[in-house]
Amino acid sequence: MGTEGTYDSQREQGGHGADGAGAQWLGHVYGTEAERTRVPRPASPPPPMPPLPPRAPAAVFDVRHWLRAHRADAEPGLWCYGHRPRAADGAEEVPTRALAVGALISIACGVFAWAVWRTDYIAVQRLPLKLFTPSDWWRGEPGQPARTASAVYNSLFAALLIYFCGRLGNWPALYRRVVLDRPQPGRALGAALTGLLVVWIVLGTSLLPFFYAILHVLVPVSVLRGDPQVAAVVGVAIYALIAAALLWPFARTGEWLGFFRKPGTPVALPETDTETGPETGEDPAGWPHLRAAGQPGAADRLAAEVAGRRMNDVDCARIGHAWSRVEAGALSAGVFVDGVMKQGAAACLHPSGDRDLPVRAATHDLLTAQVRMGTYAEHPRNPSARRGAGAALDPAVLGTSLLAVGPHGPDRTRRLVRPVVESLSLQALAGRAAVVVVSAEGAELGPEGSYDVVVKIGDAGSMYDLDLYGGVTDPDEAAMLLSEAFTGDLPDVDSRRAAVTLGQLIGPFNVVHGRYPSLPELRELLDGGRQALDRLREDLDPEEHRSYLREVDARERQLGTSADLSGVLADRVAFLDRPAFSAFFDTRGRSRPFSLRALEHPVRVRIVLPERSHPEASRILTRLIFAQFVSSVGARRDASLFAALVLDDAASAVTTDSVRAVQRLRQLNAGAVLAVRSLDDVGPHLHAALLGAVGCLMTFPGITTWEGKRFAEAWGKEWVETREVAQHTVFADQPFTRALHALRKLVTGKAVTTDAVTVRQVERERWSASELAYGIPAGHAVLSLTTVQGEHAPPLLVHLDG
Repeated sequence: MGTEGTYDSQREQGGHGADGAGAQWLGHVYGTEAERTRVPRPASPPPPMPPLPPRAPAAVFDVRHWLRAHRADAEPGLWCYGHRPRAADGAEEVPTRALAVGALISIACGVFAWAVWRTDYIAVQRLPLKLFTPSDWWRGEPGQPARTASAVYNSLFAALLIYFCGRLGNWPALYRRVVLDRPQPGRALGAALTGLLVVWIVLGTSLLPFFYAILHVLVPVSVLRGDPQVAAVVGVAIYALIAAALLWPFARTGEWLGFFRKPGTPVALPETDTETGPETGEDPAGWPHLRAAGQPGAADRLAAEVAGRRMNDVDCARIGHAWSRVEAGALSAGVFVDGVMKQGAAACLHPSGDRDLPVRAATHDLLTAQVRMGTYAEHPRNPSARRGAGAALDPAVLGTSLLAVGPHGPDRTRRLVRPVVESLSLQALAGRAAVVVVSAEGAELGPEGSYDVVVKIGDAGSMYDLDLYGGVTDPDEAAMLLSEAFTGDLPDVDSRRAAVTLGQLIGPFNVVHGRYPSLPELRELLDGGRQALDRLREDLDPEEHRSYLREVDARERQLGTSADLSGVLADRVAFLDRPAFSAFFDTRGRSRPFSLRALEHPVRVRIVLPERSHPEASRILTRLIFAQFVSSVGARRDASLFAALVLDDAASAVTTDSVRAVQRLRQLNAGAVLAVRSLDDVGPHLHAALLGAVGCLMTFPGITTWEGKRFAEAWGKEWVETREVAQHTVFADQPFTRALHALRKLVTGKAVTTDAVTVRQVERERWSASELAYGIPAGHAVLSLTTVQGEHAPPLLVHLDG
């Protein structure tokens, strides 16, 4: 187990060995010097930087823009990249119709005031102009200077009038609501229409005649009175400059450049208008933390790599993590600087040699370790500050484990499981995480090239085998892992008694043969009766193995009693002791077993289960992998890596012991993503314990009302303000008033009423069972989050395609 099963001899059956790249060490590439000398190094040097994904051109993603982008210190679950807090709640509560009516009223007032101004109805309106201009301009017939001054004067008044009308009608809020809050292409189209309207008002009408003044001030009169063609060209050029100046703000706010960019999904992040310089005055693309630590040479080399676009976001995250290990004393500064100076962006490379994933299906920000899941919907249950903001997941919330409930299928896998797996795989390439993915065959979780180890149970072409005992050396611990896998779903069987039964056989067998029993041998020991125990007793030395003889004698005394679980365990072992699995779970060194003890290294593992052909065996293996994962992360010497287990169908893994184990994962810098079709697939006695053990809950459309009731109870209630309107009929005393009321009732068909409004605070469920069952639109989900530090985010509606 010293090599963790990552490179061993070929499997005797099938002859499918690994190539050189697949057999190399999967350990931590920047470990201590002793570790590097003890573990074999890859035979070939690291490969050059692979090309970016074919569907994401390199021109779309700029590392400098990504490093310099604004990242807010947001609440849990908020996408930090480019996040800007929304306006106060009061401004957002104004209805769009009220904003439009106010804008129309202010425009009408402005048009009326401009009409009065243009008619010179006010006698003293020209007095300020004549006070500040020579009197010769106004004697007799006004000449060119007087007309120019009048144009400038009128333009100043028009500008002031537009400013006051805009403040009165709240035009910026209406523009933000109608244009800026819309997704593309509606945002670009709305900004274009608004800009063209402004250009027409300025150039096509006499509202702002300032361009006449500009024309006569900037262009000499001799040019305008000279060649007509020259005058026409100069006039058109000035018109074009004015139109461009007017359209520029609308082009920026409408993001025309991003809209007309060549189609293609960005590698990591889309270009946004939130790029800002660092608030500290230092350019992150110049690696200032390295310069501050006295390493200007390494900083210059990395800055040159960024400027030359030879570095991607994974390289930045990986090298940044390596430097954090230097600051923590886990890596020598000389080794780090030497690697940077020699290899540049390829320094501190992942043992696989990969610097990116072959394909990305989600948007990631590796500086904050976030993956974007969508946007918070414009829904009354969502706070106004969250509406329209990005929703994201990161290890800080995944460390409390995530339970997702919804119909099984490609929709849930595409919108949740694959983005999370992709994010953890990228973090593994950056040296910050280790991930194990368990799914059925055919699940769309990326190509096999995205993983370091792919274990296909039941496939003769699988390069790796699965270690049945998880790499443990203690027979009692191995017995506990097997008992959880074989009997964890049986409510009438005590897993502790099953562990004792297995330990009475595994311990003596291990001391005799120097290895753990294979599945056929374990089945024979359980189902062989006294004859199998006699053979095992004969191989034990009476003096040296006295304690193990007592174990065998105790096992023999329990045969045939009501407490004997050997028959139940033998039946469960039979599900794995099938011809399809004859080349798997070998304990004699004839295969290349993968052990979850390798989670101390940034490894990417995918385990494919034969769910269609052997469903019961797949359920047993799911429980076994979960138990081995918990045991492995608890036995890690270095828990700096975030370890994650992603189960695409975790219903069979939810047992009494596994629910207790989930609560311990957050203390071990680990977490689990558990996706289940329905809570009915889990035992009813575990519903409350499971919902309380995980910190993050997610519900998809399609759950039932009784499932929604469980989530509603878990999310609790909140205090809200309600308004009750009661209509009372108005009874008039005067004859004339009664006649008017009768006439009004005859015309409208309704009696005259008055409204009585009652406002009060009530306690209401955050999400009711019926809303969760029938009120979640397709492509949406309700998500609540909790961080490992204890911060909470309430259940909010997320548009997963947003």
